[in-house]
Amino acid sequence: MRTPFAWALILIASLAHGASRDDDFLAAREAYRAGDSKKLALLAKRLDGYILEPYVVYWRLQTRLEAADPQDISTFIAANRDSPLSERLRKDWLKLLGKNQQWEWFDAEFPRLIDDDIEITCYSLQSRIRLDPQALREARPLWFVTRNLPESCNPLFSALAEARMLSADDLWTRIRLALEAGQVGQARRVAEFLPASQTPDSRLLSSISSNPAGYLERRNLDFQSRAGRETTMFAVYRLARTSPAQAATHWSRLEERFGEEERGYVWGLIAYFGAMRHDPGALGWYAQAGDMSDVQLAWKARAALRAGNWREVLAAIEAMTLKESAEAGWRYWKARALKTLGRNEEAVALLRPLADEFNFYGQLATEELGGRTTSPAAAFKPSAEEVRGIGQLPGIRRALALFNLDLRIEGVREWAWAIRGFDDRQLLSAAELALRNGIYDRAINTAEKTVMLHDFSLRYLAPYRDVLKAHAGEKGLDEAWVYGLIRQESRFIAGIKSSAGASGLMQLMPGTAKWVAGKLRLNNWRWSQVTEVDTNISLGTYYLRHVLDTLDGQPVLASAAYNAGPGRARRWRPDTAIEGAVYAETIPFNETRDYVKKVMSNATYYAHAFGQQVQSLKQRLGIIGPRNRNGEAALEDTP
Repeated sequence: MRTPFAWALILIASLAHGASRDDDFLAAREAYRAGDSKKLALLAKRLDGYILEPYVVYWRLQTRLEAADPQDISTFIAANRDSPLSERLRKDWLKLLGKNQQWEWFDAEFPRLIDDDIEITCYSLQSRIRLDPQALREARPLWFVTRNLPESCNPLFSALAEARMLSADDLWTRIRLALEAGQVGQARRVAEFLPASQTPDSRLLSSISSNPAGYLERRNLDFQSRAGRETTMFAVYRLARTSPAQAATHWSRLEERFGEEERGYVWGLIAYFGAMRHDPGALGWYAQAGDMSDVQLAWKARAALRAGNWREVLAAIEAMTLKESAEAGWRYWKARALKTLGRNEEAVALLRPLADEFNFYGQLATEELGGRTTSPAAAFKPSAEEVRGIGQLPGIRRALALFNLDLRIEGVREWAWAIRGFDDRQLLSAAELALRNGIYDRAINTAEKTVMLHDFSLRYLAPYRDVLKAHAGEKGLDEAWVYGLIRQESRFIAGIKSSAGASGLMQLMPGTAKWVAGKLRLNNWRWSQVTEVDTNISLGTYYLRHVLDTLDGQPVLASAAYNAGPGRARRWRPDTAIEGAVYAETIPFNETRDYVKKVMSNATYYAHAFGQQVQSLKQRLGIIGPRNRNGEAALEDTP
């Protein structure tokens, strides 16, 4: 019979062995990244039976994918269906098979692909066209995709051109799309499909990209050829990006030389950029626009919101595609427009189902109907056995092991793959498991996926509350708002670092942290301290208080400033007072617009969770007035 001392020795030996294998795994990862296949093979022998061994096998297959036995690849994919590694290897293999035109293997594996991949889609069409030339028709929509497409799509485009399935208008449409995306090189490649006499001058296009006004001031513009007209329209477009009013002046002088479709196209672009810059002329320019995309119509609706023109708000939303107009935001603003225009029954019919959604617009819809935001009672709490059962799943075990090694990207991928297809009870059990392991972001994101059973104590976690409550109280900040902001910034992962260089719970940039440290007279300040919970919250709440004070005490403005910078938040203020919801809706940056809405929505839910006297979301958003130049001068000194 072993003594307690003997059991202790066994435990120590086991932990040491585990730590050693963790080190071997990290070393194997570095060997793979360095392309050292010999070292990787050596370490692989020591990791036999290790929880993360599939990664080592995957890396070894990756290093010799060209020469690997197809059966070995198929075997790995089949054996690791419960891991994202199977899909990653399948994608890599399909791309290789397509590149090498090994269509028999490709056709056998392609139907098992789970995630969309445009490179593989183009290879699939290449394969199908071999047997069925009519499949080429399915390649035509790819021609109008705005982003750069992979090489695998080029043979399809050549085939479309050879089959005369692309008209001159189709070619010019794609050239326009490329130029609008700033891809002069792609526009030049597309132009190669045109007759030589009709291609635009690529050097001239490059010159226009940097000096559009200079081109438009020329007296010898070419209005006769399609290439000349498109080049001039491109110059107006490039100028509209930075100065829509100046572009409108030039276009008013030139438009009579162009056809109706061309005039409407350019006015739509000028109006779009004008709306994003909150130019008061935007709605007038929109009135002259032709057919517009959903993006252009969205900004027409936003320009109308800032102008208080509810008829134009409604007209813009009703002109959108069904998919776009079904978005929560446009359903809410359509209801508001209908209500303002006296069509109350139609408005209520839109607001009632929207009020059942747990988002910014769902909260506003609830309040519009006379209710107030509350968090639903938890309808289910997982048992210890249910949580333990989730923890035994191989994918979850691998995810936890990866998080333990601080391999967050891989851990998130494993976790997301493992919970695919979970029902609400399993999702809440997994969220509880993540919470118990301190993986707060997975707890929140997993709990948010439930459809019928909800637990808002998991969706709106409040870790580090003693620390945060003390700093929020010291700075006179609303604790619920600060929590709402941190939830959006970092999901409470203390050591997280963004690609932009921000770090910690409140995602501080180096310049901001240094500036605040100076204000707080932290003489021994070091950047390495930024991920310490107390330090990060201390610096972050000081900065948040500062921007709040210099922006009229408006949390909406301060939230925008925290994400995009105080100068931008100030420039986005209106000339006349508008609702805070309209200010948030008309923020030009997609990321910041989404961020501000979520922070303010989060704050309302946290206030309810903390038992505070809950302000309505509309009250929190307030009314945003014109810029107070004297009161906001201090913002110029902040980073």
